[in-house]
Amino acid sequence: MTEGVLVILNGQAPSCHHVDQLPAARPGPAVCEECLALGRSWSRLLVCLTCGLVACSDDAQGGHARAHYQETDHPVVASLDPRLTWRWCYVHRRTV
Repeated sequence: MTEGVLVILNGQAPSCHHVDQLPAARPGPAVCEECLALGRSWSRLLVCLTCGLVACSDDAQGGHARAHYQETDHPVVASLDPRLTWRWCYVHRRTV
């Protein structure tokens, strides 16, 4: 280990208790309703794993998924693309 640098090996990252507390939310329609209302486009959609809200990611002008977290404290989102299996925890600021 290099002085001042913490090395975490695969499988040793701290777990995220938010994932264990998720209800079985069903995704809403595959659009960001807020962007749609503003006439904006998005590049990637995320689904809130607490309530199922679908919203644009931070790489869109609106960043509505993060705004949803800030308003509701719903901590974990996933890509709406079924080929991608990652989940992001806003609280821990990392994939879980």
